[in-house]
Amino acid sequence: MERKKIAIVTDSSAHIPDELMRGLDIHVIPVWLIWDNDSFRDGVDIQPDEFYDRLKKSKTLPTTSQPSTKEFEAFFLERRKSYDAVVAPLVSSKMSGTIACAQAAANEMTDYPIQIVDTCAGSMAHGFVVLAAARAASEGKSVEEVVLAAETMREKTALFFVVDTMKYLHRGGRISSAKRYMGTALQIRPILQFADGTIAPLSQARTRKNAIEHMLDLVEEKLAGRTIAEACVVNVDCCKDGEALVEIVKDRFGTPKVHLAGVSPVVGTLVGPGGLGLAFYPAS
Repeated sequence: MERKKIAIVTDSSAHIPDELMRGLDIHVIPVWLIWDNDSFRDGVDIQPDEFYDRLKKSKTLPTTSQPSTKEFEAFFLERRKSYDAVVAPLVSSKMSGTIACAQAAANEMTDYPIQIVDTCAGSMAHGFVVLAAARAASEGKSVEEVVLAAETMREKTALFFVVDTMKYLHRGGRISSAKRYMGTALQIRPILQFADGTIAPLSQARTRKNAIEHMLDLVEEKLAGRTIAEACVVNVDCCKDGEALVEIVKDRFGTPKVHLAGVSPVVGTLVGPGGLGLAFYPAS
C-alpha cells in the first residue's frame, strides 16, 4: 500500500460539517462524555440529537474528559501504518487537557514526526484551523508548511457567540461565578468570544434578538473594513435560528461562503442549548 504524506488529526469538539471535510484527509479522535454511570465517545456512541433529547429530560448534567495519553498513542500508531507524519490541531489547551495528553503520547514516539498545534479556540474557530492544515496537506505541502498554515489561520479566525444562560459555562468551570450571577440576576444575554484561548465576555444585551444584532455589529468592528473570506454559523440545538442567521450574514457581509454547523455533545455540555455564534476569518 502506498504511504500518504501527512495525516491531519483533531479531536471531536471541532465538529466540522461533513461537507467541509469531504475530499480532505482529516482523522478525528473522540472526546469522552460522562453522564451518571454512562461513558460515551463523542460523535461515536452519542450523537447531538440523542444528547439534547437526554439533556432535556435529565436531572443531572454530564461532564467531559479528554482522550487519554494511551488513546492518543494508539491513535497515532494507527496513523503511522499509512502516513509519514501527523499534524494535530487540537482544542485550546486553556479549555481542555487534550493537548497535554496528545503531546505526552507524541513524546513517547520520538521516531515518528508528530506536530501538535494549539488552536487556542473551540468549535468552528478550531475547525477552520483544522481545515487550513488539511487543505495545505492536500496540496502536498511539507509538515512545516502545514503547521504554518494552521498557525496563520489561528491568528486570523474569530468566534463570537450568544448563550441563553451562563449556567453551563459556569458549571464547566469556563466562566466565573460573578459573571454567571450577573447574567442571571439581570436576565441579560451575554455576548462572548474566544480570546487568547479562553472564553471572555465581549458585551451584553437584554434580549436574544438584540444580542444577535449586537454580535454582528461586533463582527463588523472586528473586520475593520475587510470582507469575510469564509464563515460558519454555529448553533446549539437551534438549527432554524442558525439557518436564519446564515442568510443574515450573507446579506449583511456579502459573504457567499457561510456554512452552518451544530456542535458536538461535548461543546453542547459546556454552552447549553440555544447558543448561537459566528466563526469567521477575513479575506487577506
